Amino acid sequence: MKSPVVHCAHTEMVALSSLSANPRNPNTHSEEQIRLLAKIIKGNGWRAPITVSMRSGLVVRGHGRLLAAIKLGVKTAPVDYQNYTSDAAEWADLIADNRIAELAEINKVTLRDVLLEIDTGENDMELTGFSPGELEMLMTQSGAPAEEKSNSSITCPECGHIFALCP
Repeated sequence: MKSPVVHCAHTEMVALSSLSANPRNPNTHSEEQIRLLAKIIKGNGWRAPITVSMRSGLVVRGHGRLLAAIKLGVKTAPVDYQNYTSDAAEWADLIADNRIAELAEINKVTLRDVLLEIDTGENDMELTGFSPGELEMLMTQSGAPAEEKSNSSITCPECGHIFALCP
């Protein structure tokens, strides 16, 4: 396959065969995730490079992108080489890269509105990262979820007490 267009900053294009995933990366990638990621890279090009540590020579960020590139059958990928001051700094970056994405929250109303807006029939909606079944569920929800509709109370995250808010 012809390599996807590269839209991201990177140090150099590197042969996939010379890249080594970190064998202790605690993040795992399902076949479905890699299939979708490969489709996204093929459809939209490279929007983020694979990050490799100059200290260890291992992939720090982009293990999924590496697997997707292998699935696509491309020979090279954009790589950003990074210096780390210590093994601990390298591990912290690897772990943080996985963790920070988990902390994001999606506003389902806004997501639904954007999905409906771009679903013109001209776009491959799987390039959003959602499966057809997930897209159908997201796009057919009516109104805001209950937790987004109600502003009449707030729950203490420490003790669970519910406080009524004044109008």
